[in-house]
Amino acid sequence: MAADVKVWAQETKDYVNDLKLEMRRVTWPNRKQVEGTTAVVIISVFAFAGYFAIVDSLLVKAIKAILDFFTK
Repeated sequence: MAADVKVWAQETKDYVNDLKLEMRRVTWPNRKQVEGTTAVVIISVFAFAGYFAIVDSLLVKAIKAILDFFTK
């Protein structure tokens, strides 16, 4: 049991050290890149929301028309 704890502790320590090493290698985007990609994401979200709103309203009208046709 004590050996398991020592192995777990060593593996955890190795993991944290590897994580620190890997984080030093990361290249972070600058502010201009973050602003640009954020703008693209926001515009895309609104574009897709508009698209899905239109598709949803068309489907609702179509289903309502089908149901009205068969219930009369």
